[in-house]
Amino acid sequence: MRILLVEDEPHAARILAKGLREQTYAVDIAGDGEEAVYLAYINNYDLIILDVMLPLKGGFEVCRELRANGSAVPILILTARDAVSDRISGLDMGADDYLIKPFDFHELLARIRALLRRGRTLIPATIEIAGLKIETHSHEVRRDGKLIELTAKEYALLEYLVRHSGEVVSRKEIAEHVWDENFDPFSNLIEVYIQRLRRKIDEAYSPKLIRTMRGEGYMFKLNNVEGDD
Repeated sequence: MRILLVEDEPHAARILAKGLREQTYAVDIAGDGEEAVYLAYINNYDLIILDVMLPLKGGFEVCRELRANGSAVPILILTARDAVSDRISGLDMGADDYLIKPFDFHELLARIRALLRRGRTLIPATIEIAGLKIETHSHEVRRDGKLIELTAKEYALLEYLVRHSGEVVSRKEIAEHVWDENFDPFSNLIEVYIQRLRRKIDEAYSPKLIRTMRGEGYMFKLNNVEGDD
Protein backbone atom coordinates (compact mmCIF):
# COMPACT_ATOMS: atom_id res chain seq x y z
CA MET A 1 0.00 0.00 0.00
CA ARG A 2 1.28 3.46 -0.93
CA ILE A 3 1.00 6.37 1.50
CA LEU A 4 1.53 10.10 1.05
CA LEU A 5 2.98 11.56 4.25
CA VAL A 6 2.55 15.34 4.47
CA GLU A 7 4.84 16.72 7.19
CA ASP A 8 6.89 19.93 7.04
CA GLU A 9 9.37 19.01 9.79
CA PRO A 10 12.09 17.02 7.97
CA HIS A 11 13.32 14.99 10.96
CA ALA A 12 9.81 13.95 12.01
CA ALA A 13 8.97 13.06 8.40
CA ARG A 14 12.07 10.88 8.03
CA ILE A 15 11.45 9.03 11.30
CA LEU A 16 7.78 8.40 10.57
CA ALA A 17 8.45 7.37 6.96
CA LYS A 18 11.16 4.95 8.13
CA GLY A 19 8.75 3.33 10.59
CA LEU A 20 6.02 3.01 7.98
CA ARG A 21 8.40 1.52 5.41
CA GLU A 22 9.50 -1.05 7.97
CA GLN A 23 5.81 -2.02 8.14
CA THR A 24 5.84 -2.70 4.35
CA TYR A 25 4.20 0.57 3.26
CA ALA A 26 5.59 2.54 0.32
CA VAL A 27 5.87 6.19 1.40
CA ASP A 28 6.19 9.48 -0.48
CA ILE A 29 6.83 12.67 1.51
CA ALA A 30 5.48 16.16 0.87
CA GLY A 31 6.90 19.08 2.86
CA ASP A 32 4.14 21.61 2.24
CA GLY A 33 0.47 21.79 1.29
CA GLU A 34 0.97 22.72 -2.36
CA GLU A 35 3.33 19.80 -2.94
CA ALA A 36 0.81 17.52 -1.21
CA VAL A 37 -1.99 18.54 -3.58
CA TYR A 38 0.28 18.13 -6.61
CA LEU A 39 1.46 14.65 -5.58
CA ALA A 40 -2.10 13.56 -4.75
CA TYR A 41 -3.20 14.57 -8.25
CA ILE A 42 -0.44 12.78 -10.15
CA ASN A 43 -0.24 9.59 -8.04
CA ASN A 44 -2.78 7.00 -6.92
CA TYR A 45 -2.38 6.79 -3.14
CA ASP A 46 -4.10 4.34 -0.82
CA LEU A 47 -3.92 6.75 2.14
CA ILE A 48 -2.80 10.30 2.97
CA ILE A 49 -1.38 11.18 6.40
CA LEU A 50 -1.79 14.94 6.66
CA ASP A 51 -0.37 17.42 9.15
CA VAL A 52 -2.46 20.53 9.78
CA MET A 53 0.22 23.22 10.26
CA LEU A 54 1.89 23.33 6.83
CA PRO A 55 3.65 26.01 4.77
CA LEU A 56 2.00 27.48 1.65
CA LYS A 57 -1.31 25.68 2.17
CA GLY A 58 -2.67 24.35 5.47
CA GLY A 59 -3.78 20.77 6.01
CA PHE A 60 -7.47 21.66 6.29
CA GLU A 61 -7.28 23.53 2.98
CA VAL A 62 -5.50 20.59 1.35
CA CYS A 63 -8.19 18.22 2.59
CA ARG A 64 -11.00 20.49 1.39
CA GLU A 65 -9.39 20.94 -2.03
CA LEU A 66 -8.89 17.22 -2.58
CA ARG A 67 -12.48 16.44 -1.65
CA ALA A 68 -13.82 19.29 -3.80
CA ASN A 69 -12.01 17.79 -6.78
CA GLY A 70 -13.53 14.35 -6.22
CA SER A 71 -10.69 12.55 -4.45
CA ALA A 72 -11.95 9.75 -2.19
CA VAL A 73 -8.54 8.69 -0.85
CA PRO A 74 -8.68 8.09 2.94
CA ILE A 75 -7.16 11.03 4.86
CA LEU A 76 -5.77 10.75 8.39
CA ILE A 77 -5.02 14.11 10.00
CA LEU A 78 -2.15 14.41 12.47
CA THR A 79 -1.92 17.55 14.57
CA ALA A 80 -0.90 18.97 17.92
CA ARG A 81 -4.12 20.99 17.98
CA ASP A 82 -6.38 19.05 20.34
CA ALA A 83 -9.36 21.40 20.60
CA VAL A 84 -12.68 19.74 19.83
CA SER A 85 -13.45 22.52 17.34
CA ASP A 86 -10.27 21.66 15.38
CA ARG A 87 -11.21 17.99 15.25
CA ILE A 88 -14.68 18.88 14.03
CA SER A 89 -13.21 21.21 11.39
CA GLY A 90 -10.94 18.48 10.07
CA LEU A 91 -13.73 15.95 9.82
CA ASP A 92 -16.06 18.48 8.23
CA MET A 93 -13.41 19.22 5.60
CA GLY A 94 -13.53 15.57 4.58
CA ALA A 95 -10.92 13.85 6.74
CA ASP A 96 -11.63 10.24 7.70
CA ASP A 97 -9.78 10.17 11.01
CA TYR A 98 -7.90 12.45 13.38
CA LEU A 99 -4.91 11.67 15.63
CA ILE A 100 -3.44 14.06 18.20
CA LYS A 101 0.34 14.52 18.54
CA PRO A 102 2.18 13.07 20.33
CA PHE A 103 0.78 9.67 19.48
CA ASP A 104 1.80 6.05 19.91
CA PHE A 105 3.13 4.61 16.65
CA HIS A 106 1.18 1.38 17.15
CA GLU A 107 -2.05 3.36 17.43
CA LEU A 108 -1.19 5.09 14.16
CA LEU A 109 -0.66 1.71 12.50
CA ALA A 110 -4.00 0.47 13.85
CA ARG A 111 -5.78 3.53 12.46
CA ILE A 112 -4.06 3.09 9.10
CA ARG A 113 -5.20 -0.53 8.95
CA ALA A 114 -8.74 0.51 9.86
CA LEU A 115 -8.86 3.14 7.11
CA LEU A 116 -7.45 0.76 4.52
CA ARG A 117 -10.07 -1.85 5.49
CA ARG A 118 -12.79 0.63 4.55
CA GLY A 119 -11.78 0.34 0.90
CA ARG A 120 -13.61 -1.74 -1.66
CA THR A 121 -12.03 -4.98 -0.43
CA LEU A 122 -12.36 -5.88 3.25
CA ILE A 123 -9.19 -7.62 4.38
CA PRO A 124 -9.61 -9.82 7.48
CA ALA A 125 -6.91 -10.24 10.11
CA THR A 126 -6.18 -13.74 8.80
CA ILE A 127 -6.37 -14.88 5.18
CA GLU A 128 -6.25 -18.58 4.32
CA ILE A 129 -6.28 -20.07 0.83
CA ALA A 130 -4.88 -23.36 -0.49
CA GLY A 131 -2.70 -23.85 2.57
CA LEU A 132 -1.42 -20.26 2.45
CA LYS A 133 -2.06 -18.39 5.69
CA ILE A 134 -1.39 -14.66 5.99
CA GLU A 135 -1.62 -12.74 9.25
CA THR A 136 -2.18 -9.19 8.04
CA HIS A 137 -1.33 -7.55 11.38
CA SER A 138 1.93 -9.37 12.13
CA HIS A 139 2.79 -10.01 8.44
CA GLU A 140 3.45 -13.66 9.25
CA VAL A 141 3.05 -15.95 6.24
CA ARG A 142 2.83 -19.75 6.27
CA ARG A 143 2.08 -22.38 3.66
CA ASP A 144 1.07 -25.85 4.76
CA GLY A 145 2.08 -24.80 8.26
CA LYS A 146 5.64 -23.87 7.29
CA LEU A 147 6.76 -20.34 8.18
CA ILE A 148 7.84 -18.42 5.07
CA GLU A 149 10.32 -15.59 5.56
CA LEU A 150 9.47 -12.60 3.38
CA THR A 151 11.17 -9.24 3.09
CA ALA A 152 9.04 -6.14 3.67
CA LYS A 153 8.70 -5.53 -0.06
CA GLU A 154 7.89 -9.18 -0.81
CA TYR A 155 5.14 -9.08 1.79
CA ALA A 156 3.79 -5.78 0.44
CA LEU A 157 3.60 -7.27 -3.06
CA LEU A 158 1.90 -10.43 -1.78
CA GLU A 159 -0.68 -8.46 0.21
CA TYR A 160 -1.44 -6.24 -2.79
CA LEU A 161 -2.02 -9.28 -4.98
CA VAL A 162 -4.22 -10.86 -2.30
CA ARG A 163 -6.24 -7.64 -1.90
CA HIS A 164 -7.02 -7.92 -5.60
CA SER A 165 -7.49 -11.69 -5.65
CA GLY A 166 -9.22 -12.83 -8.82
CA GLU A 167 -8.36 -9.60 -10.65
CA VAL A 168 -5.64 -8.94 -13.20
CA VAL A 169 -3.29 -6.26 -11.83
CA SER A 170 -0.99 -4.54 -14.28
CA ARG A 171 2.68 -3.80 -13.81
CA LYS A 172 1.78 -0.09 -13.62
CA GLU A 173 -0.74 -0.70 -10.83
CA ILE A 174 1.78 -2.72 -8.83
CA ALA A 175 4.40 0.01 -9.24
CA GLU A 176 1.94 2.67 -8.08
CA HIS A 177 0.86 0.86 -4.91
CA VAL A 178 3.83 -1.24 -3.79
CA TRP A 179 6.70 1.10 -4.69
CA ASP A 180 7.15 4.85 -4.14
CA GLU A 181 8.02 7.76 -6.43
CA ASN A 182 11.63 6.57 -6.74
CA PHE A 183 10.61 3.45 -8.68
CA ASP A 184 12.29 3.16 -12.08
CA PRO A 185 9.55 2.16 -14.59
CA PHE A 186 12.20 0.75 -16.93
CA SER A 187 13.61 -1.69 -14.38
CA ASN A 188 12.67 -5.37 -14.09
CA LEU A 189 12.24 -5.09 -10.32
CA ILE A 190 8.60 -6.18 -10.32
CA GLU A 191 9.43 -9.31 -12.32
CA VAL A 192 12.28 -10.08 -9.92
CA TYR A 193 9.98 -9.82 -6.89
CA ILE A 194 7.26 -11.89 -8.54
CA GLN A 195 9.81 -14.65 -9.12
CA ARG A 196 11.01 -14.41 -5.51
CA LEU A 197 7.44 -14.77 -4.26
CA ARG A 198 6.83 -17.74 -6.54
CA ARG A 199 9.93 -19.52 -5.25
CA LYS A 200 8.83 -18.99 -1.66
CA ILE A 201 5.07 -19.62 -1.71
CA ASP A 202 4.40 -21.56 -4.92
CA GLU A 203 7.42 -23.54 -6.14
CA ALA A 204 7.22 -26.42 -3.67
CA TYR A 205 3.45 -26.36 -3.26
CA SER A 206 0.25 -27.07 -5.12
CA PRO A 207 -1.89 -25.49 -6.41
CA LYS A 208 0.01 -22.49 -7.77
CA LEU A 209 -1.46 -19.16 -6.70
CA ILE A 210 0.42 -16.44 -8.59
CA ARG A 211 -0.44 -16.34 -12.29
CA THR A 212 1.14 -14.40 -15.14
CA MET A 213 -1.51 -13.10 -17.54
CA ARG A 214 0.38 -12.69 -20.78
CA GLY A 215 0.33 -9.11 -22.01
CA GLU A 216 -1.78 -7.95 -19.07
CA GLY A 217 -0.10 -8.44 -15.71
CA TYR A 218 -0.51 -10.80 -12.77
CA MET A 219 -3.33 -12.47 -10.86
CA PHE A 220 -3.58 -14.11 -7.47
CA LYS A 221 -6.06 -16.94 -8.09
CA LEU A 222 -6.64 -20.49 -6.89
CA ASN A 223 -7.93 -21.97 -10.14
CA ASN A 224 -6.36 -22.00 -13.57
CA VAL A 225 -7.64 -19.33 -15.93
CA GLU A 226 -7.39 -19.17 -19.70
CA GLY A 227 -4.42 -17.22 -21.01
CA ASP A 228 -2.14 -17.57 -17.98
CA ASP A 229 1.14 -19.44 -17.49
